[in-house]
Amino acid sequence: MTRLDFTSQRLFVDAPLNEGARVELSREQSNYLFNVLRLGEGARLLVFNGRDGEWRATAHPAKKTAALTVETRTREQVLSPDIDYLFAPLKHARLDYMAQKAVEMGARRLRPVLTRRTQASRINLERLRANAIEAAEQCGIIAVAEVCAEEKLERALDLWPKDRLLIFCDEAAEIADPLAALRQAGAGFEKFAVLIGPEGGFDDTERARLRDMAPVAPISLGPRVLRADTAAVAALTLVQAVLGDLCG
Repeated sequence: MTRLDFTSQRLFVDAPLNEGARVELSREQSNYLFNVLRLGEGARLLVFNGRDGEWRATAHPAKKTAALTVETRTREQVLSPDIDYLFAPLKHARLDYMAQKAVEMGARRLRPVLTRRTQASRINLERLRANAIEAAEQCGIIAVAEVCAEEKLERALDLWPKDRLLIFCDEAAEIADPLAALRQAGAGFEKFAVLIGPEGGFDDTERARLRDMAPVAPISLGPRVLRADTAAVAALTLVQAVLGDLCG
């Protein structure tokens, strides 16, 4: 396994990366690198775009257009496990936390869904993407999670594909062994989705609809009632341990 470099500054750039390429920095990136971090001419850092792997680059500050020169690739591109994370939007601070932790746990897509008890009906997608990028920069991740537009839960379920197992975290489920349930339900699947409900939980109609779906795996997260942002970490840890990249 490649040893990760956590001593170098990492930066996401939305530009092609290859040896010798010049990447122009946005005003925000330039300000962060050269005014906040006080990097100077020739400073070296790591860059990634979610497509071309991770690269070593050299910084060039300038009054008008600061830039980076791409040098050598340090890691080949890898994809995170094919896991969608569906969640009811929360208030800003908790939503920021939840998005960051879902990315750290390897979710490939962040999909906000509006349930009957969702309290926040609108979501700032730019802020959500910024949180996803920040989490990737800080944690050595080079596969940036896709941020999807919000949709009603009913519509998402109407269009649900048969080749993606929906793992439904049901606070009303009987307390049983979630690891065993995931092993049994996940056999034969390569695509998964984790669904966390709103702060007030799913209503009875939604829960009945979810339980009648196929393919679906209702699981319990244990005897304690978890906040939605905590449930995100717990559920994704279970799924990655049994079906994802934590199972070896």
